[in-house]
Amino acid sequence: MAITKEEFDLIRQFVHEHSGILVGDGKEYLVENRLNVILVKNKCDNFFQLYEKLKKDNGALCVEVIDAMTTNETLWFRDTSFFAALSNFVIPTLLEKALHKPKIRIWSAACSTGQEPYSVAMLLDQARSAMGKTAPPLDRFAILATDISPSVLSIATMGRYSQLAISRGMRPAFLERFFINRGSYYEVAPGIHDIVTFKQFNLKEDFKPLGSFDFILCRNVLIYFSNELKSEIYRKLYESLVRDGILSIGASESPRGYTTVFEQVMVEGAALYRPSTNAGLS
Repeated sequence: MAITKEEFDLIRQFVHEHSGILVGDGKEYLVENRLNVILVKNKCDNFFQLYEKLKKDNGALCVEVIDAMTTNETLWFRDTSFFAALSNFVIPTLLEKALHKPKIRIWSAACSTGQEPYSVAMLLDQARSAMGKTAPPLDRFAILATDISPSVLSIATMGRYSQLAISRGMRPAFLERFFINRGSYYEVAPGIHDIVTFKQFNLKEDFKPLGSFDFILCRNVLIYFSNELKSEIYRKLYESLVRDGILSIGASESPRGYTTVFEQVMVEGAALYRPSTNAGLS
């Protein structure tokens, strides 16, 4: 079903209001491709009828539409520079903190099907093993992984991945050590799975109920938001970090122009951010 310009504007306005996601000009084909199945399932003759149903029912139908419009591109150990910085700087810093702090909290925002939080958990355990007897226990680390999409969270929570999903970046040594081969799929080993908790969460919501974190990953998601929402999310990320915490965002993203509360730290060619010692919201 083809979408008219008026219908496109109504649908993308609805998506932006409920998720913060900006659907750019000329993306009519994207809305058509992603929502046509929902349109047919709900017995709508056109996208205006779907919009009218969305206005009357912001429950299950709204979740389904936002889910369909969410980009869920992910892979294991995404971005070589970042994961080098993670392995050589962030994780050693967190392990040192764990020797003196009862719980280290990590947040993977917009986690998609779980590759990012599980990758972090595996690297943590690998680094712990290298420390030997002085290493803090793995359960001293708690990783919260959130996403707006219930469909990707169901996959992430199960921790089961097809051969195709595994082939997208998984390191052979990690596959052997941290996964159980179930024949038709690979399952994340219990020790790694147990320290990751998955939760549906919209970044437009209040962050305070989530608590504070020592390390936050909010990578490759802010690019989909308006400048106003980016500024708001940077403020909330700052408030969610402990004062010696670390923030990671996507390689093409920067808080510059949105806030002055973060100081950039370059490690292994990757930009990381710490709360500024003289932070002031712009």
